Amino acid sequence: MVDLIKDILRFNPEGQPVIVRGWVRTKRELKNLVFVEVNDGSCFVGIQCTFDKTPFDRRETGVAAASAAVEVLSALKTGASVEIRGNLMPSPAAGQSSEVSGQEISLIGDAENYPLQKKRHSFEFLREIAHLRPRTNTFGAVARVRGALAYAVHEFFRKRYFHYIHTPIITANDAEGAGAMFQVTTLDMEKAIRDNGQGTPPDFHMDFFGKKTFLTVSGQLEAETYATALSRVYTFGPTFRAENSNTARHLAEFWMVEPEAAFADLRDNMELAEDFLKALLAYALDNCGEDLAFFDAHVEKGIVASMEAVVNAQFTHISYTDAVKELEKYADGFEFKPSWGCDLQSEHEKFLTEKVARGPVIVTDYPKEIKAFYMKMNDDGKTVRAMDVLAPRLGEIIGGSQREDNLEKLEKRMAELGMKTESYWWYLDLRRFGSTPHSGFGMGFDRLVQYVTGMANIRDVIPYPRAVGLAEF
Repeated sequence: MVDLIKDILRFNPEGQPVIVRGWVRTKRELKNLVFVEVNDGSCFVGIQCTFDKTPFDRRETGVAAASAAVEVLSALKTGASVEIRGNLMPSPAAGQSSEVSGQEISLIGDAENYPLQKKRHSFEFLREIAHLRPRTNTFGAVARVRGALAYAVHEFFRKRYFHYIHTPIITANDAEGAGAMFQVTTLDMEKAIRDNGQGTPPDFHMDFFGKKTFLTVSGQLEAETYATALSRVYTFGPTFRAENSNTARHLAEFWMVEPEAAFADLRDNMELAEDFLKALLAYALDNCGEDLAFFDAHVEKGIVASMEAVVNAQFTHISYTDAVKELEKYADGFEFKPSWGCDLQSEHEKFLTEKVARGPVIVTDYPKEIKAFYMKMNDDGKTVRAMDVLAPRLGEIIGGSQREDNLEKLEKRMAELGMKTESYWWYLDLRRFGSTPHSGFGMGFDRLVQYVTGMANIRDVIPYPRAVGLAEF
């Protein structure tokens, strides 16, 4: 395999022969000189390849090859894939240290009517050609940052002896109790509707799994089973919500990172979440410099400085009750008026980080009514040992809790919510057989990528967004 442009620019000494393969970003002609910028996606920058058309027929490649090269250069279009052979030389142009003095060029794949001719396209337009948008500067950079952050997730947990487990995508349980789930079935639903004109529901005992099944909203419950055997585990995979939310913050299919640790209380969970977020941001700062510089200059100014501030910050801890008291002082400035018992809105979260704490915040001890059934109750009987990590610019980026490890209390809470405990018999067994305090959290990976890149719409940080009415590619 030939070297990638990233390797050529980092390791190849000048004057050495190189082979460049990639896609043409630009072509400029100046008298007898042709400048072709080629990018292969391995790094943000491309490499300029310079051809002098005049002396081609005097080179070792021969007259026929020279004529072919001139013909390729004349017809070369933006978007075409090429192979260029030449020597790496010092570049006289500003902004680049090296360029290729081209000797041969071969057209691999032509690009007729290539839709990415302009230097800038709207993100809305690029969503309509999601299969081509990775070739732009912005989306190439998003993809590289996303890949780097995914690697950093695994690196962080492996260093702390967390075991990576694969939890099921198809489930019969609703981990969050929200009910907004995509149903999975092999039944002929059109036939079922015709056959059950009287409103009789289909017989799901005849379905593939013998019961109603759904795409999972979380791998947490299954992760808890492995935490009670391996002590520390994490999941990292796709999850699904069927909420009819056509906003810049919601996806129907998104990726979640969910660690779970036995013998860990809320304080341990908060410490892990803070270390995790800092480690991921530090990894991006250390390994994605060119891409982050682009986002800082062209997408959202100041993102590099804001990430550095989070990495170096001491996270502020505040209870939900105290947070609401603080927000109520400025109630007139909010669209949604804060009051005890309300779910904190994005505007509240940003206010707490940017105006009150002036840095990242961990809010704890939420009212039980707005949190999931599995969270451990506090002694006051009103709040649970939950925590949300709020980051400046974004709001909530991590949500978690200490889980209820007492069987009687968990069964009582499920009964209060009208849940069918028989569907969770295996989950309750964890409290029957060697129960321990345990904690965990979930981080929306796409939200993290949004935060690091500064992209305003979450649909622009995942390769193929799935949202309301959007499943084209």
